[in-house]
Amino acid sequence: MHNPLLNSQGLMAYDAIRPEHIAPAIDTLLAQAAAALEQVVREEVPTDYDAMARVLTVATERLGRAWGAVSHLNQVANTAELREAYGAALPRVTEFFTQLGSDERLYAKYQALWASPAGQALSPTRRHGLSQWLRDFKLGGADLRGEAKARFQQIQDRAAELQQDFSNHVMDATDAFAYYATAEEMAGVPADVTQAARDAAAAEGKDGHKLTLHFPCYLPVLQYASHRPLREKVYRAYVTRASELDAPERDNSALMRALLQLRQEEAGLLGYGNYAEVSLATKMAGSPAEVMQFLRDLSHKARPAAERDWSELQDFAQAALGLSDLQSWDIPFAREKLKEARYAFSDQEVKAYFPLPTVLKGLFGIIERLFEVKISPATAAVWHEAVQFFRIERAGHLVGEFYLDPYARPGKSPGAWMADVRSRWLRADGGELQTPVANLICNFAAPVGGKPCVLTHDDVITLFHEFGHGLHHLLTQVDDYGMSGISGVEWDAVELPSQFMENFCWEWEVLQTLTAHVDTGQPMPRTLYDKMLAAKNFQSGLETLRQVEFALFDMRLHTEAGAAERVLAIAAEVREEVAVIKAPPFARGPHTFAHIFAGGYSAGYYSYKWAEVLSADAWSAFEEAGVLDAATGERYRREILEAGGSRPALDSFKAFRGREPQIDALLRHQGIAA
Repeated sequence: MHNPLLNSQGLMAYDAIRPEHIAPAIDTLLAQAAAALEQVVREEVPTDYDAMARVLTVATERLGRAWGAVSHLNQVANTAELREAYGAALPRVTEFFTQLGSDERLYAKYQALWASPAGQALSPTRRHGLSQWLRDFKLGGADLRGEAKARFQQIQDRAAELQQDFSNHVMDATDAFAYYATAEEMAGVPADVTQAARDAAAAEGKDGHKLTLHFPCYLPVLQYASHRPLREKVYRAYVTRASELDAPERDNSALMRALLQLRQEEAGLLGYGNYAEVSLATKMAGSPAEVMQFLRDLSHKARPAAERDWSELQDFAQAALGLSDLQSWDIPFAREKLKEARYAFSDQEVKAYFPLPTVLKGLFGIIERLFEVKISPATAAVWHEAVQFFRIERAGHLVGEFYLDPYARPGKSPGAWMADVRSRWLRADGGELQTPVANLICNFAAPVGGKPCVLTHDDVITLFHEFGHGLHHLLTQVDDYGMSGISGVEWDAVELPSQFMENFCWEWEVLQTLTAHVDTGQPMPRTLYDKMLAAKNFQSGLETLRQVEFALFDMRLHTEAGAAERVLAIAAEVREEVAVIKAPPFARGPHTFAHIFAGGYSAGYYSYKWAEVLSADAWSAFEEAGVLDAATGERYRREILEAGGSRPALDSFKAFRGREPQIDALLRHQGIAA
């Protein structure tokens, strides 16, 4: 049987991968990687950077690439058969990489390399990478022995299973809900959303409008439906997903408790006081106390603005909407109405100017102008007919390639993300330069009525954000595996390039290239832009506190003894300390907080606000020189994007900005301080 997962040449044949390919491919690749590990620790392989990479990195990179394809399909093209095959292989892959990261023989060999004359003579990039690997060996349990080491392995295996179960429950809970609304209930909902809901119901042979909890449907209902009971119905369904208030088989309560207990036990085995200390060992921030002080300082600065925002919203809701008792399911609706009243425009009016093809053309134009590259459509095997594929070139040479999967659909995880398909690497097995490949995933509303997909301005910002991650991965010029692109970049600096790109979405010079009315083809008028800009920081105080609330909750969960038994209590305490708007008692936000329970942000969600300081300050360099200034773009590309993980993120920032980061730009951009 030809197995596409075993083809390490060229691009992955996503369209050919079947669930039955997974087990035999992983069997083969795990055996090869295990054999490479046994070989590399023997004396016959010199204690030499390149010699070790030729044996071990080649085998583990091949395994990682195949497993990455399987994990990717599990997220974007999930089926019962694929999930079963993925779940069966997951413990074995987790076990291997845990053993690899804690192998005391391999650890000793890298320690010997570090101390040797050859190690001292390594390039700064390789020296930096090697120091990170030695740190990661310690965090991977390489210093543990006997029962402690065996238990550490068990923790990694079990945590991987629980995280996957958590993610599956969120996806299943999101897919499970359907409500068939009448025309009366749909009053106020935008025409494109209404049409899509009507089409979805008709496809099932049912009357009415099929509403789901996928964001392109859920959010417009909350924002625009004038039928208050409908808003309440979908809101309750959304905020109780995967909890004890949902179907028992999808309840994430026990999974959260078990994950937190395992993380605390892992921290103890490694000699740390709590899991947050483990997490921060690989980040810019020095300690949990430093992070919490940063968050509380930001909360203090944002609170006056947030209290004004909330007071204004309550007053408006009572006076203009007759809502004297403003509930959580009313807030998006009231916000949208207040924004329309104050700034004389709606998100729907703006949305008509952002057809996805026009936005992409404008985005590519910015990237090409600032970073001296060329983006062209290309052909590749894809996992869904909606997926697009592109090449990035500079001076006629391939720099990287990426897939773009823009639309929400059943079987696809919610949210937006960038995933590494293949990293830039001057390969150790022949010296060929391997160019990077990325997956860029969004969940926009699919086209309806023969027209292209149109994006809200928030959607446009999301697209630019993920492209920022993509550029960080794709434009790197680092040739060493493990330090190119986002690899090796401290987690609380990874969001710098993504949040940086968001700033372009607010510039008139840029917006003119992104907009063409879906019906008339006319660009956005300046009057509408001016209204958008005036509304840019609309209720930004509340939004800042919301992010601080999430981050502080995450940090407290991973620092406090007994937190596993107090998840909802800690959420309530943080809300009481930070939030101006109090969520209803039945809300179960933690149960779908996949960033910290199924992603890489456990004890790291603060990274978004931390990196916003970096990105806002980096953007101020463009404000000073000109938004599309080529020289500043070239410097940013060279010092931030191309440098990847070859040096500490703070060094890259200082190389670009000429100084350490300052918080002033962030506060100014968010309208919280002058």
